[in-house]
Amino acid sequence: MLAATAFAVPAFALDDQQKKEMGEFIREYLIQNPEVMIEVQNALEAKQQNQRVDQSTKAVAANKEAIFASPTDITLGNPKGDVTVVEFFDYNCGYCKHALADMDTILKRDKNVRFVLKEFPILGPDSIAAHKVANAVRLVAPTKYAEFHRTLLGSREHASEETALSVATALGIDGAALRKSMKDNPNDDLVRQAYQLATAIGITGTPTYVVGDEAVFGAVGLDTIEEKVANVRACGKASC
Repeated sequence: MLAATAFAVPAFALDDQQKKEMGEFIREYLIQNPEVMIEVQNALEAKQQNQRVDQSTKAVAANKEAIFASPTDITLGNPKGDVTVVEFFDYNCGYCKHALADMDTILKRDKNVRFVLKEFPILGPDSIAAHKVANAVRLVAPTKYAEFHRTLLGSREHASEETALSVATALGIDGAALRKSMKDNPNDDLVRQAYQLATAIGITGTPTYVVGDEAVFGAVGLDTIEEKVANVRACGKASC
């Protein structure tokens, strides 16, 4: 009973000697049992992840129209597909480049997926410039956008205004028309909207996907995305 009472005493009620002894005891215990720190770290990471998922799920529910049905986003695959996958990407993102094959495989295997490309340039001025060109391609030659996207994102070259224009003109898109569109229709507002949406969802990097009610952070791979799609069909949620 005395021991229980002693541990119930708040720290501020201990004198300096007692605090020193308790500190030494805790230090010695942790040195002898370092696995406790790993357990604490794992618990903290799990708590933070749960908080992040909860925040993103609420934000997805509150911003469905902007995420899934923005008229300024390009849609690949089946425009009337029963499940939509949204990808936030940057043309200079190495992980996005690797994930390009995942998108193509999904679209090849599953003819009932609607895939939305959400331009999210976060890797510096060259990325912003490359996405300005992409926006001009969307406006000037929308039927060429998919090929432009695959070519630029699939390239090993650093994406910039110059490289993006080079890709576009190589596809037969008029360079002068693109430059005029970039001047007349800068996509600053679109980029700002993407940033605001990403902040609400908790997106800090690319690629990030939104499937059903859930944000999926990082280049998680083909199997995970296909599992989320299957879950949406099975139970209406990305995680059943």
